[in-house]
Amino acid sequence: MLIKWIRCVVGDRRGFDRAQRKWAGLPGEPGFLSQGGGWSRSRPDVVHIFSFWESRAFYDSFMARSHDRLAAAQAGTYKDLRVRLFEHRLDVKVGFRPEFTDADVVRIAHCRVRGEREEHFRTVQEKVWNPAMAGSPGMLRGMLGAAPGPEFLILSMWNSEAEHGKYRAERVERLALRAQMEADVEAVDGDVVGVEASWTV
Repeated sequence: MLIKWIRCVVGDRRGFDRAQRKWAGLPGEPGFLSQGGGWSRSRPDVVHIFSFWESRAFYDSFMARSHDRLAAAQAGTYKDLRVRLFEHRLDVKVGFRPEFTDADVVRIAHCRVRGEREEHFRTVQEKVWNPAMAGSPGMLRGMLGAAPGPEFLILSMWNSEAEHGKYRAERVERLALRAQMEADVEAVDGDVVGVEASWTV
């Protein structure tokens, strides 16, 4: 499974929102699984969109054929567009499904990992972070995606911002020490995204 993560800064909020709803035509595209996203909870002008495809080949075919027509409606409503592609590597909990309908917030962590520490980073995701997150009330599902670099995207879906906040307050600092995060990671950034139901495809 391929995950596309789009981040941009929106200047015309109403125009962007209106145009985002026009992506409702995506389910007719071969290999398309789902798309969702919303506004950053820390920066009200930042948007994150996530789309899921069966494979890179299906995604490349869509980009060559239909993407520009669908994207035209949003021209001029945003700036600083950043796109990253990741391959699914690991489920958090079991049986990750790319669905947004039951999620209130999506938490993303984007990590650039030191090359010689990649294997250790992957191991602690599976052995330390995954069980802790999966055992947190309110965490619905999540996944780890990988890209050359090495870069990783950890995406988790939560039924409320309050439940995610409890997990952060109670566990993150302790888990980071146990996972030797500073030794593994060159840079990390992240965000909490409020899911916009009308953008879910």
